Amino acid sequence: MIEKQHATAADALADLRDTGILYDGATIMVGGFGLCGIPEQLILALRDTGVTSLTCISNNAGVDDWGLGLLLESRQIKKMISSYVGENDTFEKQFIGGELEVEFNPQGTLAERIRAGGAGIPAFYTPAGAGTQIAEGKETRKFRPPSSKAKLFESDPFTAEREFVMETGLYADLALVKAQTADAFGNLVYHVTARNFNPMMATAAAFTVAEVDELVGVGELEPDRIHTPGNFVDRIVQTVSERRIEQRTTTEA
Repeated sequence: MIEKQHATAADALADLRDTGILYDGATIMVGGFGLCGIPEQLILALRDTGVTSLTCISNNAGVDDWGLGLLLESRQIKKMISSYVGENDTFEKQFIGGELEVEFNPQGTLAERIRAGGAGIPAFYTPAGAGTQIAEGKETRKFRPPSSKAKLFESDPFTAEREFVMETGLYADLALVKAQTADAFGNLVYHVTARNFNPMMATAAAFTVAEVDELVGVGELEPDRIHTPGNFVDRIVQTVSERRIEQRTTTEA
């Protein structure tokens, strides 16, 4: 069995520039939802490689002092393909100042673009964004969406012919994902919210590195519990998460 485990996040990325997987101008997927389920130590290691002009595909852009916010602060990201970026002042300043190119996606569209890329689907049609700025410059077509109600309620606006926008699948040079548990083969199990974006990103890149909280022996994970099969994962590293909270909200007792 190929040895996939590495001692540190830095070790897991150390030779990727030499092998051509990581390079200036590379496209990188980074999993997580807000600050939940982000590969935080791999992001730090990526920053320390000094790679620049990155296109980062991630639902969020971190916050000013954590997650992808660190790569924005160091000016290593050239373009973001994202859905929600409202927690990052550095992102806002660079975007408004013309330093950062941004491709906004409806959240479900972003998830499906990544899933499609991992499944080898080059493009698909979605009603999300039709008739808005999202559709500008993209191919559109009208379809009658499949529905069990279509023949019963001909006037139903949700079953009538509608405009759909063609979106392309996304595929990256490198995916950095975060899981709760892995075995030595790289089979991954995610914890609740970390299942947002991480599983599909693991399948949609030429090389995938997983940061995990816990390592177990091969055969210890129940097959039905595995979310990402190990054949999609090239390297794994066990780290200690800081588990920062994006917005702390409290109430007085």
